[in-house]
Amino acid sequence: MVLKESDTELEAGDAAPDFELPGVDGETYTLESFADSEALLVVFTCNHCPYAQAKFDLLNELADEYDEVAVVGINPNDAEEYPDDSFEKMQEFVEDGRVQYNAYLRDESQAVAAEYGAVCTPDPFLFAREDGEFRLVYQGRLDDALNPDDEPTRFHVREAIDSVLAGEDVDLEWKPSQGCSIKWKDD
Repeated sequence: MVLKESDTELEAGDAAPDFELPGVDGETYTLESFADSEALLVVFTCNHCPYAQAKFDLLNELADEYDEVAVVGINPNDAEEYPDDSFEKMQEFVEDGRVQYNAYLRDESQAVAAEYGAVCTPDPFLFAREDGEFRLVYQGRLDDALNPDDEPTRFHVREAIDSVLAGEDVDLEWKPSQGCSIKWKDD
């Protein structure tokens, strides 16, 4: 396990890079799939990383609580080297209720993770819908629990979502998320 901190090239106000990815539900998803949402939380995550696992409950709660926010997990890890991150295992995680996001997508080529500049799991990006496009308003940690066994006392992502839904600017310092490195395929 290699511990990494998020470090994206995207900046506040940047448009969300588009994607076309398969979901574990058999559907194919693009940004347009979430056009009815006021906000889009894209989290690069996986099944096997303890840092990602520690945030499953929070992401499930966000997907359940906020009707105006689409919570989308994207798993970019090399499933050949890490079989727990295979599409079939992702389906199992949804079927047994461990993952209950609005969509859980597979980035087999890893091109989407690269375009977003994702480096770790979890690596969250919050976009607000502005003039028909999703624009980046927050990228950083979901909460202040940096280690899998820590209990969070502050939920940065909730603060950011609440600001977006209230029509306010997100006034949060972008502190990097941390977790296992994305498992890139060898070239």
